[in-house]
Amino acid sequence: MLDLLGAELQRNFDGLKSADPAPYFLAYQITDDEAEAVTGSFGALQSAGGSKSRSLDVTLRIGTPTFDNYHRMRGDFPRFTSGVQVPVEDSPNAIRRRAWLETDRIYRLASQRLIRVKTNQQVKAAEEDASDDFSAEEKAVHVEPVGKLNFNKADWIPRVRKWSNECNKHRGVLACSITVLANRQTRYLVNSDGSKIQQGRGFARIIISAQGKASDGMDLAATDSFEAETPDRLPKEDVVQAAMTKVAARLSNLLRAPPVDPFVGPAILSGSAAGVFFHEIFGHRIEGHRQKDESEGQTFTKSVGKPVLPTFLSVVFDPTRKTLGNVDLNGWYAYDDEGVKGQKVNVVENGILKTFLMSRSPIQGFPKSNGHGRRQAGAEVVSRQSNLIVESAQAVPLPKLRDMLIDEIKKQNKPYGLLFDQVTGGFTTTGRQGLQAFTVIPLVVYRVYADGRPDELVRGVNIVGTPLASFAKIAATSDKQEVFNGICGAESGSVPVSAISPALLVTEIEVQRKSAGVDSPPTLARPSGGAE
Repeated sequence: MLDLLGAELQRNFDGLKSADPAPYFLAYQITDDEAEAVTGSFGALQSAGGSKSRSLDVTLRIGTPTFDNYHRMRGDFPRFTSGVQVPVEDSPNAIRRRAWLETDRIYRLASQRLIRVKTNQQVKAAEEDASDDFSAEEKAVHVEPVGKLNFNKADWIPRVRKWSNECNKHRGVLACSITVLANRQTRYLVNSDGSKIQQGRGFARIIISAQGKASDGMDLAATDSFEAETPDRLPKEDVVQAAMTKVAARLSNLLRAPPVDPFVGPAILSGSAAGVFFHEIFGHRIEGHRQKDESEGQTFTKSVGKPVLPTFLSVVFDPTRKTLGNVDLNGWYAYDDEGVKGQKVNVVENGILKTFLMSRSPIQGFPKSNGHGRRQAGAEVVSRQSNLIVESAQAVPLPKLRDMLIDEIKKQNKPYGLLFDQVTGGFTTTGRQGLQAFTVIPLVVYRVYADGRPDELVRGVNIVGTPLASFAKIAATSDKQEVFNGICGAESGSVPVSAISPALLVTEIEVQRKSAGVDSPPTLARPSGGAE
């Protein structure tokens, strides 16, 4: 595949040298995806199947590295590639034909856009960041053996039937599923710099989900998941069964829990919850391309060398790290999607911002990539997060952190504090035209009372806030890191990421009640069989 793509790239690149304007850079990336999955629901097999696909992305730059067709106009994100499908069979002629036609199509689009951005530059005010549009990087040659997807559906089907039958024991569960999926992806990249990269990775996951509806119509969910590089590294059967039981029981408890009231006060975020917190309110704001786009809020653009976090916190992004203990990390890779070797990046040291996550799109003061140019097949590359790791120099054992929360509740004379045990994700607004805010969506939240009463489960909670104010409220951390593995969506599509953090004590966090549903629970009783 590398030889085939390299030969076709050179033929098309040479052919376009006489065009006006001529390209100065061309890259082809083919992504092979193979996936298998089985899903069970209420003790029955719901689906079982697989898929294979192969897509081609073409990156073509015309003009000069200083100013080219990818030049960002205010709020205009360039999009040329479409991830065109190519045959999954190794048919050289068919693959070459698709590459040829896609290169021709993108050349026409690129030429038209270069004219527009040149005109725009002449009639608009000068841009604050006048850095180049593309960086020169060393060529890379990296060839891994092509792996195989090893997934035996026949072994997993009886397991998902057994696991999902747990939901029949809980009357309030309206929908329930457990999915086991396995994916194998291989990426082939060649470019006119001479880079040739063949790399692959596996991705296996067990996703447990249960949904119900409270008496006031609020839709509620309980989930859990396990991630690993390959199916054989997923947990043993009894561990998954215990998790399934816990999810179903947790949903039953949530259905009986009181809804939360809007609240501002002290809280603890578990390590996994804190990881999502940092991913949403910090990670997206230090992605390099956002510092150059004048439609972005640019929260930290002028903060290099200045404190942005408490002095006891440091933040590292490290795509070279594959595990934390025995937990596989989602956000690892050898080379990014521009052919640059993945690098460990110390973004914050002792509270001081040092750098940004960089692709081959330079920004003022940072002319080179640090291996964080990423994309989903069919999208354009931008700088993205990898494995986010929060490190603390002010760590205490978790029981001590809880004692500190109790002290803070008493100090502020609050009726209670909050403990965020599990979150499912979140989203953030980074654009200049909108409020610089974030929302983190918890699943499991407890009220913690200072008078010794047991913790109380509550429902319908959303964490809201603004980033700069939220960072200032972090008072201490636990001494144990936890992992949140997930998939992050942004301009360049969905990419696998991890967030690793100790638990956080925050002196002030704001929560609001999520919207209630408009429908009441089912009028009819559920079918008999298995219910409590």
